[in-house]
Amino acid sequence: MPRIKAILVLLAVVAFALSPVLSSGFSGFTGDQFPIPQNDPPIQPLGLTFAVIWTVIYGWLIVMGVFGLLRRAEDPAWDRARWPLLASLVLGAMWIPTANASPIWATLMIWAMLGTALWALFLVPVKDRFWLQAPVGLYAGWLTAAANVGTAVVATGYGATPVLVVHGAFLIVASWIAIAVARIGGRYPFYVLAMLWALGGIVADNLIAGRWIFAAVAAVIFVVLIPVGWQNLERFRRAV
Repeated sequence: MPRIKAILVLLAVVAFALSPVLSSGFSGFTGDQFPIPQNDPPIQPLGLTFAVIWTVIYGWLIVMGVFGLLRRAEDPAWDRARWPLLASLVLGAMWIPTANASPIWATLMIWAMLGTALWALFLVPVKDRFWLQAPVGLYAGWLTAAANVGTAVVATGYGATPVLVVHGAFLIVASWIAIAVARIGGRYPFYVLAMLWALGGIVADNLIAGRWIFAAVAAVIFVVLIPVGWQNLERFRRAV
């Protein structure tokens, strides 16, 4: 059974990585998907941010899946995290077509993806940190940002106001989740790194758009997360 799960995880990773190629792709909800158009929403990171981090996440998860099947298929420590990770990846493989068709269903799905990804992250072993914990952490960290970004955009797209306050509130929620996960796990630097990457993209986008206050809020949260990430990095390096 562990080997079968390892095969399923690898197949799910490949399907997940191919989903942008086999669909029309996704770089954020479009304005015309909502009753109130959302053009360049404040909480959405700069477009290039998505492309860079997803390329890294897809590639690293594929490496993880191959290594897990070839070298850790029967390892009980790896096996503990496979069911929740598989659930998250299967949802992820279906997410882009769903997001292009229905932002509401996509929002519900991405929270389910996040929940199962965090479940998997809490179950990964200390050993094989760069083979398993790091890619899962990066994936879960980006989902933490993306789930809150998507929910904020959907909320204001359906009439929640004022936009800056609503988006700022979801940005704070994302940071609370990130800090809680980082403190509970204590050794998830790549999880925090994904959040920092998202915040950097948000700061850049808002500076370009001239939304100085929102850029400042995102920058403050960025600074607050740095020591949390550093503490996790130190514990990650010392883990055996």
